[in-house]
Amino acid sequence: MSARKKNPVGSLVWFEIPADKVERAQKFYSALFGWKINKMPGMEYWHIDTGGADASPDGGMMKRCDPQQKITNYVFVESVNKAAAKVKKLGGKIIMPKTPVPGMGFFAVCMDTEKNVFAVWERK
Repeated sequence: MSARKKNPVGSLVWFEIPADKVERAQKFYSALFGWKINKMPGMEYWHIDTGGADASPDGGMMKRCDPQQKITNYVFVESVNKAAAKVKKLGGKIIMPKTPVPGMGFFAVCMDTEKNVFAVWERK
C-alpha cells in the first residue's frame, strides 16, 4: 500500500457545490464525470468522490444556502491564521473565520479583491 501523496501548499484540496436540488445535481455530475456522490451519515452533506489519484481533490455537495452561493474551492495552506492575515493585507476579506473540522483540520472562508469566494484549509 502506498503512502497518501501530500498536497503542496497552494494546491486545491477540496471543493463544495451548492445545489437547489441536490438529487438533480447529484444525477448531473455522476452522469457527466462518473463521480460517486453519497450522503454523509447524520448530515445534510454529500461527499463527492472524483475517482482521481489520492492527491486530487474530492468535494462536497450541499443544499444552496443563498441564491448567490457559488462553488467554493479549498486551497491548502500551512496555517489558516497566517493565510487569513495575508488575505486581509492584500485587500481581501474574511467571510467566515477559522473554523475547526473535528479530527481533520481548520478552514476559513475568504473573499478576494474581485468578490470571488474561496476557502483556505489547514490539516490537523
